[in-house]
Amino acid sequence: MSLQIGQLLSSVGTSSSSIAFPLLVLAITHSPAKAGIVAFARSLPSVLFALPAGLAADRWSRRRLMIAADGVRVLAIGSLAATILLDRVVFWEVVVVAFAEGSGAAVFFGAQPGALRAVVPARQLPAAAAAETGRQAVVRLAGPPLGGALFGLARALPFLVDALSYAFSSLSLLAMRTPFQEKREPHLASLRSRLAEGFRFVWRQPFLRTCALLFGLANFIGPGVLFAVVVIGRQQGLSGGEVGALVAVFGACLLLGSLVSPLVRRLLTVRAVLLLELWTWLGCAVFLVWPNVYVLTAGILPTALAIPSTDSVVHGYRIAMTPDRLLGRAESVRSLISLLIAPFGPLIAGVLLSTVSARATIAVFAGAGLVLAVWGTLSPSIRTAPSLDELDGLAAGNV
Repeated sequence: MSLQIGQLLSSVGTSSSSIAFPLLVLAITHSPAKAGIVAFARSLPSVLFALPAGLAADRWSRRRLMIAADGVRVLAIGSLAATILLDRVVFWEVVVVAFAEGSGAAVFFGAQPGALRAVVPARQLPAAAAAETGRQAVVRLAGPPLGGALFGLARALPFLVDALSYAFSSLSLLAMRTPFQEKREPHLASLRSRLAEGFRFVWRQPFLRTCALLFGLANFIGPGVLFAVVVIGRQQGLSGGEVGALVAVFGACLLLGSLVSPLVRRLLTVRAVLLLELWTWLGCAVFLVWPNVYVLTAGILPTALAIPSTDSVVHGYRIAMTPDRLLGRAESVRSLISLLIAPFGPLIAGVLLSTVSARATIAVFAGAGLVLAVWGTLSPSIRTAPSLDELDGLAAGNV
């Protein structure tokens, strides 16, 4: 419970500042491209530090790593709030703070799967993953309008809230007594060998490998389109609060999707669940016919409904089948593969929105969605996707 409460508060702050960052950059520079650079800087550490974070999570205390990561984020976001209050904020500082916050997040999420596995039985991991997506949906529902509204009151407020949320997350971790890892043997192998072991494990699992590639590329589409919603909304005259409300609607559909996820898992095969998300990304193409930000938002809502079910089966299966001693490294390899292109989504969206029309920008993302949907439909690994009934056996074999 402490872990869930701490993560909920932390996520609310992060979601609030995710809207506040582009709004701040647009306010001080009036440049969508620069706003895209900040979003890129915030996402880039998830790629750069994925492998080091995984190695650290398999070697040192996962709890201490998560607390240290929260501390870094408190200092980074707090310093930005202070410079905003002093009216001394400059563009390069926003980029540095965004990168620092993203770096803390990379370390934190490298250790988090171990915390989840420590407190949840294997067969319940899909439900736990769906519940986590539901919590994130609540955050997406409340965070963006909160961030937009706070930004409208004072530019520093959403960043102050974010810094406080990381402080509360640290306190919740300090209150927990459950160990976040099993007893470990001393690491005698070289750094290179330990990294290679994580790569080999993921790459030799066709289902995990394909999901990492497919949904990694989908991670390029999602952040890019949501960033486009923010910029296009502002270009079409919406206030910061109204833009936040549009993003919150996406979060509301994520929440609804998490509520119906158990039913979806009972009615559909794993393959059908995965393909459902991939094909719904094509909904953003309705913007090409009717270039209105409300239409664009409506076009991606079916994807929001599908994402929790996908997360529940993919994340649950992956965490259950991975031995604890390899969990940090395997997760970091998966993150590296799946998030490698994600930072380029907002960056490319910002550049395109600054140089070509909004229609052409969304057409790029719709085309990428079509490619992924066809790939997933034809993939042998997805066609022979495992059943969730295998989870208990997988966990037993990896104790």
